[in-house]
Amino acid sequence: MFRGAALLSLDAKSRLAVPTKHREALCTETGGLVLTAHPHRCLLLYPQQAWEPIQSKLMSLSSFDKQSSGLQRLLVGYAEDVELDSAGRLLVSSALRQFANLDKQIMLVGQGNHFELWNVEAWHVQLERAIGSDDMVIPVELEGFSL
Repeated sequence: MFRGAALLSLDAKSRLAVPTKHREALCTETGGLVLTAHPHRCLLLYPQQAWEPIQSKLMSLSSFDKQSSGLQRLLVGYAEDVELDSAGRLLVSSALRQFANLDKQIMLVGQGNHFELWNVEAWHVQLERAIGSDDMVIPVELEGFSL
């Protein structure tokens, strides 16, 4: 289970050092890792074992439907198999860095079975948008939910 947020830096070779507390969980998953784009202009980092059912479901959708084919092109088209090196670093390709507008500073945010990687400014904007609205709409599935 991947939880928490961390401010990280890309090195000069576009490598991202994954925090030590998450390395073991990522490395014990069989099949490596998958890094891909998300419609919100962030990146998603999945253990391959968790990614495979998502990709299968996406590819089972009709390629004639514009929304489905758009998601297929984005999520599967940008998907890259990646590995942590011996120092626990992950290489982020130029295509994915450009897509998510990643620069030196990156937010790594745990989302249960995967991580999101965000441009720091974009992270703050979307976070403010999510919590700064008095009109926050709670999904029907969470009616009656309490923290």
